[in-house]
This record gives sequence, C-alpha cells and structure tokens, in this order.
Amino acid sequence: MSDAVRARALAETRPGATVASVEPLGRGNRKRTEVVRFETTPPVVLQRSPTPAATRTEAALLTAIGERTDVPVPRPLGEGVVDGTGWLVTPLVDGRDLHEAFVDLGPADRRGVARAFGRWLAALHEAFRFSGCGRLAVDGGADAVGGGTDEGSVLGRDPTLAVGDPVDAEEWLREFGERHASRLPDDFDDLRGRLRDAFRETTASDPDPRLFPWDFRPGNAIVADGAVTAVLDWEAPLAAPRGVSVAKVEHLVVDWYVPAGETEPLRRAFRDGYESVAPLPRVERAHRAAAVASAVVDGEGVVTNPRYPPVDRDAAVEFHRRALRRALDGPAE
Repeated sequence: MSDAVRARALAETRPGATVASVEPLGRGNRKRTEVVRFETTPPVVLQRSPTPAATRTEAALLTAIGERTDVPVPRPLGEGVVDGTGWLVTPLVDGRDLHEAFVDLGPADRRGVARAFGRWLAALHEAFRFSGCGRLAVDGGADAVGGGTDEGSVLGRDPTLAVGDPVDAEEWLREFGERHASRLPDDFDDLRGRLRDAFRETTASDPDPRLFPWDFRPGNAIVADGAVTAVLDWEAPLAAPRGVSVAKVEHLVVDWYVPAGETEPLRRAFRDGYESVAPLPRVERAHRAAAVASAVVDGEGVVTNPRYPPVDRDAAVEFHRRALRRALDGPAE
C-alpha cells in the first residue's frame, strides 16, 4: 500500500498514533489488506482497493449490518479515497481464524457455529430487501468492482445500497449459474451440460431479492472460546433469490469441512438457526447447483480446496463433482 494512502487513512482514524508494525494479509482478491499496530493505540485493519466504489460499498454495508442486525461485524472507523484508491479502516478483532479452528471445535461448538450462520443469514435477509437482482453499490451508483470518485465518505450519512441495473430473479439466476458453469475446468465437462439445463429450466419461485453476502463462510470469520466474534470480507455483495444464498452458505458451513457422514447434525443446526428468525425459503435444484458451482474455483480460476488442512487438487475436484451431482440429482427443498 502506498505511504500516501496509509498516511491519510491513519491520520483520519488514529490521529497522532505511532506505528509499530505493518503486516500484509492475503485476504481478498481485488483488494490489499494489512494489519497496522501502534505503540499504545489499539490495532486496525486497513484495506485498499483500486476501485473506490468497492470500499465505499463495503463500508456502507458494514455500517448498515451493525445498525440493523446482531451479525458480528467490525464497524468502520473511516473510509475515503486518495489519488483514485479507496481505503477502509476497521478495528482488528482478536481470535483465531475459523477456517483453521472449525475442525478442532467440539461437536456442540460446531453445531453452535452452524446455527449462528443460519440465524445471521436469515437476519440479513430480513434486514435487506431489494427491487431486483444484481450487484449492489452505494446510492445505486458505479458498480462495486469498477468506477468510483473522490466523493466524501459514506460514513456519517445514510447512504442507500441499491442495484444499479436490476433484473428479475429468473434472468439473474440463469445468467449467474451459466457464468459459473462456464468457468469450470475441463474436469467438469461431463456435468456442464446438465448444469446449463438446470439453469435454463428454473422458474425462480422466490422472486423477492434479498442480500446475498458473497463470501459468508467460516474462512472469513474469527472465533474465540468456541463462538464467532466477527465475520469479515463483505466485498462484492449481491441482491439475489434467498435460495441461492441459503444453498451456498449451507454448502460452505456444513459440507466444506467434515466428512459426508458427519454433516446431518450441522445441516439441521444451520436450518434451525435460520428458522429461528424467518421461515426457510424453498431451495430449488437450480439454486443449489448455482451455489455449488460458484464455489468450485476462486477469482483466479483455480480450483478451491475444501477441508482443513486443505486437500490436494485431485481430492478437491472429486469433492466438487460429488457436490454438483448431489445438487443436480436432489429434489427442491
């Protein structure tokens, strides 16, 4: 991160504090993140993005989540733009990376984590409703992965999160699913046609778009004493049918870390958590297939590795193939 960006961000959020260390973190595909520690002041996390609309949208969303729900998120300390680079500062939350810790938790704590993710997802769905599906941005402005100007900070006012170019649920689901099916590597060629058929046949029975937190998973959470203390990384949020986000979060929380024979108690806990806030939406075959397909490769097109410690590529491919087949063969729920 350039000294100018860091200097401005810290001057506005930790004025007069003396920096003791700066530690880069490998978090986020489109942004750079670092932990800044001070001699006598609490540490912070500083994010930078070459697209200021991304940090502006994330800051507005974090603030709104903190005000409307009990989802544990780091509240922004400051946000702005320096020379076309967006920055966002939040407190550093103490705890262990849940991606590493999940398999070490006892059965009751694992169920508690799954139940919490279900309850929080339902709270997000209840708190954020939209007129159409698509990418969210502040005030319906520039797309969250492009554009942005040197406007004043969104903090301290009440910005509206909106879809700039909304589409209906059926059209969005078809485009979303087909786009992720097209990104699958050659190992999935025999499933690609079935996926596309499922997306083209969808009727999108839930046309009421809600917040789809793109990366809402243990890998973006901090845990302490068996409980989640913060959920991180809220970049690139979407408005989408509830069934897609339910299917994806369930996949990333329930199926990602434990063998298939151990998933049922976690699945029940996740669904019970959701239903403690709102009725569980209908999850169609296309919802689940699109959600699973979107988790197969990362932003660079590399196959993602489930479990912890992560399995190798061959085992990862087989995991994703099984998950896709279950999604395609299973009934709507």
